[in-house]
Amino acid sequence: MKMNNITNKAARVFHEVAFTTKKHSPEILIVTGIVGGVAATVMACKATLKVNDILTEHKDTVDKIHDVAADEKITEYTEEDEKKDLTTTYIQTGFKMAKNYAPAVLLGGLSITCILASNNILKKRWVASEAAVVAINNSFKDYRSRVVEKFGEAVDKELLCNLKATEIEEKVTDEETGEEKTVTKTVTTANRNDSSEFAAYFGPYIYDEEGNTKPNLNYSTNNLYNMMFLREKESYANDLLKVKGRLFLNEVYAMLGLPETRAGQVVGWTYDPKNPSGDNYVDFGIPEDTLTYVDYVEGYTEEILLDFNVDGNIWKLM
Repeated sequence: MKMNNITNKAARVFHEVAFTTKKHSPEILIVTGIVGGVAATVMACKATLKVNDILTEHKDTVDKIHDVAADEKITEYTEEDEKKDLTTTYIQTGFKMAKNYAPAVLLGGLSITCILASNNILKKRWVASEAAVVAINNSFKDYRSRVVEKFGEAVDKELLCNLKATEIEEKVTDEETGEEKTVTKTVTTANRNDSSEFAAYFGPYIYDEEGNTKPNLNYSTNNLYNMMFLREKESYANDLLKVKGRLFLNEVYAMLGLPETRAGQVVGWTYDPKNPSGDNYVDFGIPEDTLTYVDYVEGYTEEILLDFNVDGNIWKLM
């Protein structure tokens, strides 16, 4: 029984080591390639120090052949013999040079092979990960379309961005009596941490992925002016998309003065009227009939939620 336990543990350890090695094989190969490349360079430098001795020996042998050929006393040494000896000498010198550099060249070749193998493994993993992300994204889009079909776009956006109704108290003046009274009003709020990965908030402050803040220079205290600014940038983004044929989300963020994100350098829009792979237009996701829009324009919230209709991975779509 103990022997079986020991055997099982040994097998488990073996498989864990094998899996860990396979998991980190790209890093292992790239490090091996770099170390091997450095070692090959050192070996090549050492081999170069021996080249002078090989060339000196070659020159001495060639000079001797020429001296023998030029000696009139040695009549049996013909011109054909001289050519054969010179050819043999050059071949032998070439072989010595190849032998001298062979270890460095071999090690350098193995190092390059390790680096290329590491790149190949990473490329295969990237393709597999990309396929998984595409499948998940398509599944999520299908789910959202079913939500829209059954409950409408308002409910879809409410669930996607975790919009919640919040009651606030507001002082208003009664038009008939002129008296000031306090009324309760329901406004829509959103939690930036629960929003879509590609959504952004346009407000008085800019928040980066690390949570740091700074003033938004493109923001105005006049919310209607801000809406005009956003619509103008949306129109410009569509014009830019038609001209370039592709547009990254980070490029749109830059137009609005918002910080770039990791996802923004991958996703975006493509434009191809003949073979559309997406919507073929840029939408900031700010329709005027949404509660967030109304509450923002009326001044109940400082930020307007922008939910961009990105097509997906631009590198894959182009």
